[in-house]
Amino acid sequence: MQFLMLVCDDPTAEPFDPARNNIEEWVEQADAAGTRALGDRLAAAGEARTVRVRGGRTTVTDGPFAEFSEMIAGFDILICDTLDEAVELAAKHPMARFGQLEVRPFYSWS
Repeated sequence: MQFLMLVCDDPTAEPFDPARNNIEEWVEQADAAGTRALGDRLAAAGEARTVRVRGGRTTVTDGPFAEFSEMIAGFDILICDTLDEAVELAAKHPMARFGQLEVRPFYSWS
């Protein structure tokens, strides 16, 4: 199964400590185990555009749709047998300490 893991900032998390940032190790281990298909950091939320079509009219707004303190900072696509396995993998990611992670299964079309 594939899961989307959203990597988010969280102002209530412990302060970021570069000495404890083991992201390279986490990526290497997940890639070697075949449990990570893709992942990357995202540009700042201020560079986003929100697109809506209402009544046939397209509107584009600079920035994210809403003001949140927990902004999406990156993503990973995980390949795990179960949601519990994906959560276990996410718990090892450094942003589980310094931010927050949302793990969500891809929608099944069958």
